[in-house]
Amino acid sequence: MQIDSDEDVKEEKATDQNIEADSASNAAEDDDDDEMDLASFSASANKTKTIAKKRKKGIIYISNIPKHMNVTRLREILGGFGQIGRVYLQPEKKLGGDKKTKKNKRKRYNIHFTEGWVEFESKRVAKQIVPLLNNKQISTRKKSQFYDSLWSMKYLPRFKWVHLTERMNYEQAVHKQRLQTEVSQARKETTFFQNNLDKSEHLKKLAKKAKKLESSGNKEEA
Repeated sequence: MQIDSDEDVKEEKATDQNIEADSASNAAEDDDDDEMDLASFSASANKTKTIAKKRKKGIIYISNIPKHMNVTRLREILGGFGQIGRVYLQPEKKLGGDKKTKKNKRKRYNIHFTEGWVEFESKRVAKQIVPLLNNKQISTRKKSQFYDSLWSMKYLPRFKWVHLTERMNYEQAVHKQRLQTEVSQARKETTFFQNNLDKSEHLKKLAKKAKKLESSGNKEEA
């Protein structure tokens, strides 16, 4: 039977201590890797938030829309300066409902617009485009339909597309209420006129009847 010497026992203890130290250092490295992964993830998340914050949209207002201008042409012209989101042009409000107006509703290119709002994907582009184009020719080509027309625009700070939607909904509600009031007033006037007409006809009938009675009474006396 072989008996281990004191040196062999010491070597085994040293080996066990080295193994424990290696395992502890590996665990510490794993923890460090996890912390680095979390740090890089949080950094990338913060970077994404920063990019999202920078991508604020900007809206410009065009107070005068020249004849023959529509949404498609406006996108073609202004799209060269930056990416465009939503565009809204206010159609000209015409009184009356003649046949020409009804035909023009079918042909959108015949509709004349009075004002418009253009949303740029970049707020910075929206701010820069106004001093660049305002009071300038829309087109420098002499054969262009917009050669004699000038841009009239301004940047709308702190203005969002939802504000425009709320305004349009309000105007539509006011217009609807006005139409209902006008229809109600027209009905009242028609009813009043009809009642007066009925009264006048009734009075005429009574007058005729009175004349007949008077003439028959005169004949009897004769």
